[in-house]
Parts: sequence; C-alpha cells; structure tokens
Amino acid sequence: MRSIFARHVCATAILAATLIPALPLRAQRWQVQYFYDKAKTSLNITDLMFLSEKRGIAVGSIVEGRREDPTSVVTNDGGAQWQVIPLKEPPISLFFLNESLGWMVTTKGLWQTTEAGRNWVKLPKLPNDVARVCFLDEKRGWGIGGKKTVVETTDGGHVWTKLAAAAEPPGNPLYSAYNWIAFATPLDGIITGFNLPPRLWGPDRPGWLDPQATLDQRDTPHLNYSLVTHDGGKSWHSNSASLFGESTRVRFAKSGLGLGLVEYSQMFRYPSEAYKLEWKTNKSETVYKDSKFSVTDIWLTPDGTAYLAGTLSQGKLRNVIPGKVQVLTSKDFGAQGWTEMPVDYRAVATRTWLSGVDDKNIWMATDNGMILKLVPAKTEQ
Repeated sequence: MRSIFARHVCATAILAATLIPALPLRAQRWQVQYFYDKAKTSLNITDLMFLSEKRGIAVGSIVEGRREDPTSVVTNDGGAQWQVIPLKEPPISLFFLNESLGWMVTTKGLWQTTEAGRNWVKLPKLPNDVARVCFLDEKRGWGIGGKKTVVETTDGGHVWTKLAAAAEPPGNPLYSAYNWIAFATPLDGIITGFNLPPRLWGPDRPGWLDPQATLDQRDTPHLNYSLVTHDGGKSWHSNSASLFGESTRVRFAKSGLGLGLVEYSQMFRYPSEAYKLEWKTNKSETVYKDSKFSVTDIWLTPDGTAYLAGTLSQGKLRNVIPGKVQVLTSKDFGAQGWTEMPVDYRAVATRTWLSGVDDKNIWMATDNGMILKLVPAKTEQ
C-alpha cells in the first residue's frame, strides 16, 4: 500500500490555490510578545513549542561574533513575561508529551525535563545523527535523523535500538535522512525523509557566493521516503518515490484530515507547497503555492483552521536576505481562498515556527529572536 506521502505528486502536476478573497474571519493579528534586541548579539531560535496556554519554550543560541551561547526563553504566563535560561549544549529540536515532560535534542545528545524546560537532565548517549524525537507516552518513542537513522526506545530514551524498516528504501545512506515524524492517532503515524545526492554547489560552497550560477542550475527529482505505521509503531512499512522537494512538515487532525508542507531548492520555480491530505484514504491535493512566498511552517487547529507561515522573497535567491513575515489562514484548506493576517511590521526572518495548544492559543517564532502570539485585534495597544 502506498503511503500518504508517496501519493503526494509533483507540484507541477496540480493546479495551485491562489490568494483570493476568502470568507471573513474574526479579526486577529500577530502581536509581538518577546523580541531579543541587544547590541552586538542576536538570538537564533531553532525551535518553539507551547505545552499549554500558559507554558511555552523557545530554544536557540545567543550569537556574538563567533561565540554561541546555547539558550532557551521560557514563559509560564502565556507569554506576558519570558525568562532567559542558559543551556549547556546547542539545541536542535524539542518534543513535549505534556506541559511538564519533554525532551530536547542537542548537537551532543538528548536531554529530558520534568519542569517545562526550566531544568534539564542529560540522558545516556543518543545514537549519532538523531535530530528529532517523538514519544507516544513516557516510555515509548522514536528518534530520526541523518544516514537513514530511525531508532526506538521503550524506556523513555535511556536505551535505543535501530528500526530495520528505515534502511529498506534505496539510496546511499550518506546522502539520506529522515526529517519529520508525526502521529495522527496513537496508532497511525508517519516518518518522512529523502535521499539528496551531492550537487555542484555543496555545503562548502553556498549559493550566495555565486548567485547566478546557483540560479542557472536546474532542479531534478530525487527519492523521498516515508515510513507508515497503523499499529502504534509495532510495525512500519517503507515507501519511496521520485519527487521534487522534501517534505518538512506534516500536521494531523483526528478528523482524518492533515496538512503537509514540501520545501523546494533554489532552482525550483516555487519555494514551497502546502497540501491537504486525507490520511485515512491516502489522498492528497495541493492547496497553496506562490513563487514569492516561502512557507516554512504550517499549523492545523482542532477545528480544522489551517495556517501557513513564512517570509516574502527579497530576491531571486531565496532565504538569504531576511524577508517580511507573512501568515495566511483558511478554514477550508483554501477552497475559497486564503486570508492574509496582519503581522507586526518588525517581524522579518528567513524561517518561522508555529506552535499551538488549541484554536485560541497559537504562537509563532522567527529565527532572529522574535516570538509573536495570535490575538484578537481589539487587544492591540
């Protein structure tokens, strides 16, 4: 059986939804709650997660020249006040099971908190290349990352074993990675990944050194992976398909609908594409793409309202110069268009993150140290 992700077709084969007037939504806007604005330093956020309507945490590093100090900013009053708490290792990603218990993957291992991120305890050695974890309960979880790495634990992250199904898809492990894991229900879950062979311009020669040469290249399809479970992770079924771009986000609703995000390279016509998926029937369709808007995160609330967050392109070479943050929303996956939401004019970034706990409490972080909350317009000062 083909997976949800494997059934998602190339963007050029589907007509995209365009930004047209949509049904009126309750007047809301994105208001700044926290902004790191200190001379000669910057806060580079790498992940954001709200655990309840009161408790939230963002992690990253305070950068001053070549010095980087791992840091978190934590709130326990819904973002009215934030406390800066140093970390001991550079953070990569977060996962919380509830408003107290969570895990943080760093460049050097895995940490656990039982106090909503105010204190962390390092767990035994995490297998190399793991960049993200996901837990179904206090004991059972999975870690994913580079070189086709997928590992699982049954004791809360103390001992890990390899998942054999992760190695089944074709492609050199050196150029392969699993980058996202999500569960729609305690039984139904998906892991996405890709195989991306080295190109002319590798990590040692970034595109901004020769923008025209980068733009002159042509994107080509490559293998995308998915691992799917319908029994709570007891068994996983692997799939691969040749597609453009990489799936970077999948958000599920228990109703049977989901929202996915594919991001493309500099050489592709579109920077990103959002698609609706019916994970119970394995059907998917494109709901948004625009050559000027780089969507970097998506969110789906319990009532089915979808959000697309990202930045407006500042030139032909995307995600080099910070652009204005933009957020679009729709209650019907864009069937009647997407509504652009007011965002504080100071919000510029190259990447954004979304996190929410219900239909009324949603936050967004930018990679340059700003955290905003979606609020009714009448609360603006």
